[in-house]
Amino acid sequence: MPTVHANGIDVYYEMQGAGEPLVLIPYLAADQACYAFQVADYAKQYTCFTVDLRGAGLTDKPDGTYTTQLLADDVAAFMQEAGIGSAHVAGLSLGAAAGMWLAAKYQDRVRSLSLHSAWPATDPYLRAAVEGWRIMAEGLGSVAEMVIKGILPWCLTPELYSARPEYVESLADFVRSRPMPQVAEFMRQSEAVLTHDATAVLGAISAPTLITFGRHDAVTSTRFAEPLTGAIAGSELSVFEDCSHAPIYENVEDFNQRTLAFLNRHSGT
Repeated sequence: MPTVHANGIDVYYEMQGAGEPLVLIPYLAADQACYAFQVADYAKQYTCFTVDLRGAGLTDKPDGTYTTQLLADDVAAFMQEAGIGSAHVAGLSLGAAAGMWLAAKYQDRVRSLSLHSAWPATDPYLRAAVEGWRIMAEGLGSVAEMVIKGILPWCLTPELYSARPEYVESLADFVRSRPMPQVAEFMRQSEAVLTHDATAVLGAISAPTLITFGRHDAVTSTRFAEPLTGAIAGSELSVFEDCSHAPIYENVEDFNQRTLAFLNRHSGT
């Protein structure tokens, strides 16, 4: 299995495609396969590096305090050890939180930045949602079942969730098929969400930046749009009108088209 030793841990990754490098950072509790619907299109034009974050997937899950800055340091070290000088970087939710730290601290490593369902600093509403997931994980004793019962309903619009139960069940089956963290490991990774605050460094991001939201997202709603676009110079905003927290699953075609258009405008630079 492809791993590199970076920042004191073994980091698992997969590589597909050809072209300029594109690093895809997963969301909370997920492994690199969470971008399967995107890599299918992205890899036609880019070399996709999908990476498991500390505390999830097949990457090491050591004890200690996890922060989004630490996760960014891990990704930067991974890029160094994997021989990726610079890359386009994309992340959703926790992956976006790590991505903004990466772009702020390691400017020369980020050719472009795509922040999906992102937030600059955790507010009381987001904290309440995540604390609820933590309680559910402990109560169920299973991170996979917590994701299915607790997080997935936040990720999809009520209309899609209700009208397409077979699709929802296919996503649940996908979650169950992946290497999921143990509850203690999830608690460490989710702590990085609870403590995330990148407001002081957003102004240091110099890479061309795309910021996207689902119109019906509650956890990372468009309440965060202005704080992000106002702080990241030259950033552009795109809103998926028919989506909630996970446009990568709700409207795959539109999500891939828009994000590829952004990547293509900033390739070759």
